Amino acid sequence: MSTLMSIPELDISLEPATRAAFPFTALVGQPQLQRALQLAAIDPGIGGVLISGPRGTAKSTAARALAALLPGAPFVTLPLAASLEQLVGTLNVEDALRDGQVRLAPGLVARAHRGVLYVDEVNLLPDALVDALLDVAASGVNTVERDGISRQHAARFVLVGTMNPEEGELRPQLLDRFGLSLALNNPADAEQRTAILRARLGFDEDPAAMGAQHEEQQRALGAALVAARAALPRLVWPDEVLQHAAARAIAAGVDGMRADLVMLRAARALAALEGRNAVTVEDVDAVAELALAHRRPEGSAVTPPAGTGSSGSSSNPSLSPSSSPATGSRPERLQDQVSQASTPEGDWGALAAQPEGSTRVRARAGWPPKKA
Repeated sequence: MSTLMSIPELDISLEPATRAAFPFTALVGQPQLQRALQLAAIDPGIGGVLISGPRGTAKSTAARALAALLPGAPFVTLPLAASLEQLVGTLNVEDALRDGQVRLAPGLVARAHRGVLYVDEVNLLPDALVDALLDVAASGVNTVERDGISRQHAARFVLVGTMNPEEGELRPQLLDRFGLSLALNNPADAEQRTAILRARLGFDEDPAAMGAQHEEQQRALGAALVAARAALPRLVWPDEVLQHAAARAIAAGVDGMRADLVMLRAARALAALEGRNAVTVEDVDAVAELALAHRRPEGSAVTPPAGTGSSGSSSNPSLSPSSSPATGSRPERLQDQVSQASTPEGDWGALAAQPEGSTRVRARAGWPPKKA
């Protein structure tokens, strides 16, 4: 006859784990990334930031650092395996049958309210999930519906999505709905890599010491972001700023009006951060590429609009006019081909071949085309 053996209980005390965030002001060699995240933090209505780049380029580190910079801001990560209900929440309709009340089970967007919602490898998420996420990020309101019953709640957060282009693309329709974007590269300068290594190793050895070293800068920047957010309603867009943003969007050949609106909101956030009470043309130029990079059709040049004079110039070399000669627009080239077609030969009544434009799937400039 077998007897059951009792297993003694082990008394193990678990030490709570804490994870310090890398100081935002200690990031090295990523000024555009820092600027984009700050603008999105000042005005979450911009629609979030999409960061594309290879592994190990501080994408997730920067997102966590931003959350640590904002007073009391939660940092919420959306897992790849999350369901739509986990993201936006669900309604417990069964409670209505029991006590006449419908209760909302909040999702991740509710937990991220007034904080940062981080989505790693956003290009690998189902389209429906990304679509719902971008809806909430742009509007600041989450709507939960079930069986004809609807509930709404505030969900204002800074959306930060990251992706590695080698692992797949994001559909253009979803790409366009991210407010700002930038593509990171591996640092190729030895001195810059050395500075990054020194900062990272110092943080890993003693996070508290590095936090104390940057405490004053962190506090000042956090206060500046809060003050800029409060100042947004007082800032105005002069007519010349509206016209300049529209001209930049037209020159970039983007679809729709989303690029214009994002440029203006980002320019206003920059003006608020720098303590001005009106948005300028220079503010638009400073943020234009963040709003246009992922919306510009493939092959179009990165140039300021024609006829803007000195106000259309920028100190950023990437915004200078292209030195290559213009080849003309597609309709003009087609018309030239038609006018230059020779007289048809053969049977009476035969017509010359007429060139027809074809519609191709357009990639966005700076974003690698999808591989077969």
